[in-house]
Amino acid sequence: MVRNCEQHMIAFAITWFRICEPCLAFAMLPIAASAGKTQLPKNLNIKAVFVFGDSIVDQGNNNNITTLIKCNFPPYGKDFIDGKPTGRFTNAKTPADLIVLTLLILIFTSVEELGIKELMPAYLDPKLQAEDLKTGVSFASGACGYDPQTAAIASVIPLSTQLNHFQEYVGKLKGLVGEEEANTILHSSLYFVVAGSNDLANTYFTIGLRQKQYDINSYTDLMVDGAADFIQELYKLGARKIGVFGIPPVGCLPFQRTVSGGIFRMCVEEYNEAALLANTKLSAAINDSLSKKLPQSKLVFIDLYDPMLDLIINPKKYGFEVVEKGCCGTGNIEVLMLCKYGGTCEDDTKYLFWDSYHPTERGYRILVDQMMKKYINSFT
Repeated sequence: MVRNCEQHMIAFAITWFRICEPCLAFAMLPIAASAGKTQLPKNLNIKAVFVFGDSIVDQGNNNNITTLIKCNFPPYGKDFIDGKPTGRFTNAKTPADLIVLTLLILIFTSVEELGIKELMPAYLDPKLQAEDLKTGVSFASGACGYDPQTAAIASVIPLSTQLNHFQEYVGKLKGLVGEEEANTILHSSLYFVVAGSNDLANTYFTIGLRQKQYDINSYTDLMVDGAADFIQELYKLGARKIGVFGIPPVGCLPFQRTVSGGIFRMCVEEYNEAALLANTKLSAAINDSLSKKLPQSKLVFIDLYDPMLDLIINPKKYGFEVVEKGCCGTGNIEVLMLCKYGGTCEDDTKYLFWDSYHPTERGYRILVDQMMKKYINSFT
């Protein structure tokens, strides 16, 4: 019901805007001021939105590769359009979709005028149309990370190949709209990178292969070096406004609580401390080094750790009842194929996590709303 209303509201907003455009700016000023909502900066011109990284923003790319890390089956997508599983690693929309939707609502205009779509498609979707190239896509692949070994272990698309796909995309875009317009789109778009959780939670701690080569200090150096290399290569291909998501408190993921949190399934502090260490280094690399090194860039480190930890520590403040387990199955360990068996919780809006790794759409909505309010002005 809520999601259907959302679709109708957007359609109404687009129609209303076309009729009342001349008076829109004046009419909306007192409403926005009284509501205290985020407004898009007037000098921020967004042509498209692109995302890279892992399952948090994988819109279905893993559907089209040979890997076990996919979720194009029920109950994933239970609350998506028509209850259809699309390869998104949650019950409905991902942060990629919600960022686009938030931008659309902020501008309160049509999809074409904004320059982006309501839902972000996957680059490897065989149904992707040429026109989709103008408005942004997801290159992300569930289970990848800054450490190349992370993607190799799971047989998914590493960040290096995601860059290759983006380079391929740039060529297609130039063929579609011409080099000048393509460069305008590339320079005027938002780019988001979401990675690092799998490096720590899986490659380093759970599987443990990297522990034979690195202590946590040197391993987080490897991660940040990988992130810095990726950002610089993305910049060379035309990206200027790049938001890099920090790592959340991975020790509080339901799976990690079950495997390493003891009999009471507590948050694993060692894992959380590693996330904080990586975030400190990543933030410094972005703010103190790369921002000065890459002219005309707007690089923004986006803290996820504190906002998500607050959801976990103070769930009632946000209307959650369950934060220590996911909605599918027992909620303790189920993810991907394991979610096919055992059913789901009665009301996923009361749960922060959909499976033992990934938040619900409602959890994502709160985080994206906080993120947009705090960081959108940093891209101007």
